[in-house]
Amino acid sequence: MPIQRIRKRDKRIVQFDAEKIEEAIWKAANAVGRDDRTLVTKLASQVVKRLNKDVDSDATPDVEHVQDLVERTLIDNGQASIAKAYILYRQKRAKIRRYKALLGVSDELKLPLNAILVLERRYLRKDQRGQVLETTSELFRRIADSIAAIEKGYGKSDSEVQDFEEKFYEIMTNLKFLPNSPTLMNAGTMFRQLSACFVLPVDDSIDGIFDTLKVAAIIHKTGGGTGFSFSKIRPRGDIVRTTGGIASGAISFAKIYDAATDVMKQGGRRRGANMGILNVDHPEIMDFIVAKEKEGVLRNFNLSVAVSDEFMKAVEEDGDFHLVNPRDGKKVEALKARAIWNLMIMMAWKNGEPGVVFLDTINRNNPTPTMGQIEATNPCGEQPLLAYESCNLGSIDVSKFVNEEGEVDWEDLRRTIRLAVRFLDNVVDANVYTLPAIEEVTKGNRKIGLGIMGFADMLIKMGIRYDSNKGVRTAEKLMQFVDAEARKMSCEIGKEKGSFPNFNRSIWKEHFATMRNATVTTIAPTGTISIIAGCSQGIEPIFAIVYLREVSESLGRSLIEMNPLFESTALKKGFYEEGLMKKIARKTSIQDVKEIPRKVRELFVVAHDVNAEWHIRMQAAFQKFTDNAVSKTINFPNKATPDEIEKAYWLAYKSGCKGITVYRHGSRQRQVLRPVESEGTLGELNFGCAICD
Repeated sequence: MPIQRIRKRDKRIVQFDAEKIEEAIWKAANAVGRDDRTLVTKLASQVVKRLNKDVDSDATPDVEHVQDLVERTLIDNGQASIAKAYILYRQKRAKIRRYKALLGVSDELKLPLNAILVLERRYLRKDQRGQVLETTSELFRRIADSIAAIEKGYGKSDSEVQDFEEKFYEIMTNLKFLPNSPTLMNAGTMFRQLSACFVLPVDDSIDGIFDTLKVAAIIHKTGGGTGFSFSKIRPRGDIVRTTGGIASGAISFAKIYDAATDVMKQGGRRRGANMGILNVDHPEIMDFIVAKEKEGVLRNFNLSVAVSDEFMKAVEEDGDFHLVNPRDGKKVEALKARAIWNLMIMMAWKNGEPGVVFLDTINRNNPTPTMGQIEATNPCGEQPLLAYESCNLGSIDVSKFVNEEGEVDWEDLRRTIRLAVRFLDNVVDANVYTLPAIEEVTKGNRKIGLGIMGFADMLIKMGIRYDSNKGVRTAEKLMQFVDAEARKMSCEIGKEKGSFPNFNRSIWKEHFATMRNATVTTIAPTGTISIIAGCSQGIEPIFAIVYLREVSESLGRSLIEMNPLFESTALKKGFYEEGLMKKIARKTSIQDVKEIPRKVRELFVVAHDVNAEWHIRMQAAFQKFTDNAVSKTINFPNKATPDEIEKAYWLAYKSGCKGITVYRHGSRQRQVLRPVESEGTLGELNFGCAICD
């Protein structure tokens, strides 16, 4: 009588399923480029026969015994390459199980180890002792239930609400779509602050400055990020008429905000993040540009200069440019525009800050210009917002829509886009807002920001080099599709639930009968959600084949990342060796590693292989079909010159980008992403196989 039951590692007795053996062998075969299903079925059948012979019919074998039989059967049949992939799979899964047990995490979804590390520290609910209370599947069920429940308020039946819950749960657990961190953290909990991006006004008064600081602290506590323009604050040395004193200036208050953020992060699950913006015509602009010259100053801020078309024209013509006191609008000083410009370039070369936002470009695309001018963005620059406005984001891992033939499943992508838009629109209603003013502006425009991640992985699966004309054309085709389908869905929901309240005062009134959301698309950096999804970050090229990611101080560790597509390619092409993998880990680029086939090297270009012009062309391609803005780092090698950075700034401006952030590798002591070699040892590295991820 054949085996009926099997003992799992957690001692549970479950029904024996021979198909799982075949599926495991099939995965290992696929990992080395074998697609002979007949062979796999034959091998699986041999394993089952051996198992029935080894074990009495009334006995219950354990999983380890079955896996030992799989290894022996593969080796006995001369399938060494498949056996190697299967053994690597077992080793990596065993290591992951040990780590999960130490963390106290139950993971029904079999997520990658780095995903579990992030989820355990930031997202899974815990009790007062810090013990994890929910499994990985329960996390996504909590979110799906909370967001789908909003449909009840729009007249949906219980069965319809349940259907939406299942669909939301499916696209999240398949890791095809993930919302921003505050939604992952807070949906279905007592906090219910679900938005990632906020812009708060900073008025030129003590009351206004510190009222805003209080709101920012609450937002940081719940996982949101804040952006500020300090451009309205009178400059240092200006007269304060109410007291007869002297103003301390915009930068001094930015430092107060920074210090408060430093305190708030101690009790939060992720470090508070800010964007500080100053108009290029502010009298303190030169001091602002050099404010972060010393590493560690304003460490909780990204800084950007808000430049105007007028300023860019003055730079181009080598003309004068007037600084203006925001207190009374009077011109106070004329400087050479190029003096300001050159200092911006030099500081960007020196340590990557400040960045630049092109405010006139942003406001030319402002969907609600009658509601006011946009003056600032969220911390990473991808979400320009009005004062008191917030926005919730989410990203689709586009690499998961490429089939084995290297083609995009556009229908599945369309379905996911439509569900994601409904999900993000529901978040607007599910949100509990920090301030009535934020709720009023946010619900008045109902902005959402659907974006993508895994783009570099997508190109690799399609056999397309990142820095190529085909790569740029693919970006345009993809984002045009995402933007068009998202807008169609927003129009449909507008017809179903009503347009956003400010629709009649928006630019969309002339083009559409209804629209639910003033904006629908944003390209975010996807720092942590790309770890959970197991994909490349946003629209960036891969940073390196192996690298360390500094997740955050609150996480308390660096994560070793190895590109799973490279692993699987190495196995399929037959050049996977432990020694080679460790050699690669010591490098940022693999272009000079001769053991790797040339075509593989050409496909796996990393950030520093990509010329700045291609970085900007890619950013511009996505910006062309994105409502809001695009988060993108223009990476430069350490040897890059200030002239090269200046050329990049001009290209970004003239290509229609809404901002630009550059970083010259090694220009700071502390980097979020860095080569493994910077840690000085590879002895702890244990490379596994991508089939288990």
